[in-house]
Amino acid sequence: MAAPAVRFENIVKRFPGAVALNGVSLEVAAGSVHALCGENGAGKSTLGRVLAGIHRPDEGTVFLHGEPVELDNPRDALLAGVGMVHQEGAACERLTVAENLCLGALPARAGFVQWGEMARRARAILAEVGADLDVTRALGELSVAQQQLVQIAAAVGSGARVIVFDEPTSSLGHAEVERLFDLIGRLKVRGVTCIYVSHRMPEVFKLCDRVSVLRDGAHVATRDIAGLTDAELTELMIGRKVSEYFPAHAAAAPGPELLRVEALTRPGAFEDISFALRAGEVLGLAGLVGAGRSELARALFGIEPAASGTTTVKGRVVTIRTPRDAIALGIGLVPEDRKRQALVALESATHNVSLPILKRLASLSWLRRREEQAVAQDYCGRLQVRAGDLGAPVAGLSGGNQQKVVLARWLAARSSILILDEPTRGVDVGAKAEIHMLIAQLAEQGHGVLLISSELPEILRLASRILVLRGGRLAGEVPGGQATQGGLLRLMAGLGEGEVRIAG
Repeated sequence: MAAPAVRFENIVKRFPGAVALNGVSLEVAAGSVHALCGENGAGKSTLGRVLAGIHRPDEGTVFLHGEPVELDNPRDALLAGVGMVHQEGAACERLTVAENLCLGALPARAGFVQWGEMARRARAILAEVGADLDVTRALGELSVAQQQLVQIAAAVGSGARVIVFDEPTSSLGHAEVERLFDLIGRLKVRGVTCIYVSHRMPEVFKLCDRVSVLRDGAHVATRDIAGLTDAELTELMIGRKVSEYFPAHAAAAPGPELLRVEALTRPGAFEDISFALRAGEVLGLAGLVGAGRSELARALFGIEPAASGTTTVKGRVVTIRTPRDAIALGIGLVPEDRKRQALVALESATHNVSLPILKRLASLSWLRRREEQAVAQDYCGRLQVRAGDLGAPVAGLSGGNQQKVVLARWLAARSSILILDEPTRGVDVGAKAEIHMLIAQLAEQGHGVLLISSELPEILRLASRILVLRGGRLAGEVPGGQATQGGLLRLMAGLGEGEVRIAG
């Protein structure tokens, strides 16, 4: 019987104050797609990083194709045939796409880099994953989704025989996700072993042959995907009944109109956008990457204002030129990239919550610290933020708790209109269900929620109405109760038409 491609034997990894992996032993069959699942902090990514040479285990042994290996750094792992696609950027943003793709193997002659050859190689590597990008652009100039594609291309182009995919679709739209699935299928045919770390259950069931579940740093179970149900896998991951974490969304009749936009336009981003949002309503916004969803969110929040059109907030026509204007009008934004766009990572959860309301908490320019702490404790308590110390840097919290801190910020700012751009990106299944429940509760409490998500099941579950953007324009509006995933996909891709109307 052939040796497994990867075998972990009693892997232990400790960090200051925590045991991330506690005696993990499991095998991954050669040429298979093997999922690693579990809540945030379960140890999935840490185990992947041990294999990729980023973390050295404190105890235990890693075997590749039956042979024990010592992977002291990522270069050792690459030489051993192991590549990794990271959930978050692990490349050099100031270097070009071509330089990132050829790092470590720059084509040179007589000590001089051959720029033309490097560009040719980079384009060939990108073609392998179906990406058509300008290889001379700096990586930091690309969108988050495009940067993720470059990472995937780099791992595949390295010739690795084992590739760890750590939440590879967290920044991708539907079209890019489908191309990634096709690529993983081709890799499997070529005998490449894929270890797939994901919180997204549909992806695990669609792509993977087996799944190993980690919980609190320990290996709980390894099962064949065939015959395993979504509910069984979720219960293995969170250690409790699914019903405890998946409350039904109570649909309530919408209240008064909070926001109306008419013919909102920003050339090159979106055009002629009109819709209304009412109190107690979750309005979904779906579309492929590049459709203009995040651009619309930024315009409504005053980051990149619209060039023309009318915005009405609570019956009053307003002009939103800056985020300060939006905050004063009761608008809050949870952006798609919380670490870069929402949080000050080295500041405390308390300071992150109080950022929009510092003026309210100050006397003669002096911040009333006790009041600030009380506000943070109040709103973080309401949202059940799990943090040992709200005065510690927010970077130490899990993704789900970081997202709750951002939500607490806007509740503390008394925002009645909440724009949530990919609110569950990069959080585990338990935290995702909690955030879904929070969104439903916020609507029930009278907030108006504009929900932007690439996960159609999320929008279908929560939204009372769904707007579809395509190419910067409204392609259709569908009542939540009548929407289907297939119907939304057809509208997003331009394969079907729907009637656009302003709900009034």
